[in-house]
Amino acid sequence: MEKVLNIFDQLKISHEKQRELSNKLIQTSGNSLERKELFKNLKNELFAHAVAEDRFFYIPLMMTDAGLDITRHALSEHHEMDELLEKLTEMKLSSPHWLIIAKKLTETVHHHLEEEEHKFFQQAGKILDDKSKQQLAKKYHSEYLKYLDKNKTSLT
Repeated sequence: MEKVLNIFDQLKISHEKQRELSNKLIQTSGNSLERKELFKNLKNELFAHAVAEDRFFYIPLMMTDAGLDITRHALSEHHEMDELLEKLTEMKLSSPHWLIIAKKLTETVHHHLEEEEHKFFQQAGKILDDKSKQQLAKKYHSEYLKYLDKNKTSLT
C-alpha cells in the first residue's frame, strides 16, 4: 500500500531540492550559464515552496496560540531570504560580492530548513491532527506545483 504523504513529507521533498540547488550554486563562478540556471531554479524553488508553505502550513498554524510564535519566526526568515534573493537579482552575476551574498543566502536557507525540520515540525505535529496533516499536504502540493514554473519568482 502506498504511503499517504503528510505536510511534513511534502515540505521535506522541497527542502532537499533547496539544499541541493543552494549547495551547487555556491560552487559556481562568474557570469556562467551554470550559475544563471542554478540561481533561476533556486529562486523559483524557494518562491514556489514559500508561497505554498505560507498558505498551507504557516497560516493554519498561525490560527492557534501554540503556533503563533513559530509562525512569526519562520515568516521573518522567509522575508530575510526574499531580501537576499532580491539583492542577488539586482547584482551582476560576475560581481565578487555576488558569491558572498549567495553564501549568506545558502546559510540562511540551511538554517531555516534545519530549524523547521528539527523544531517547528515537532511543535506543529502536536498542533495538527493526522487528517489535517494529510489535507494540508495535498493543498500544499497543488499550490507548490502551480507556482513551480521556471520563469516564476514573484507573485506579480
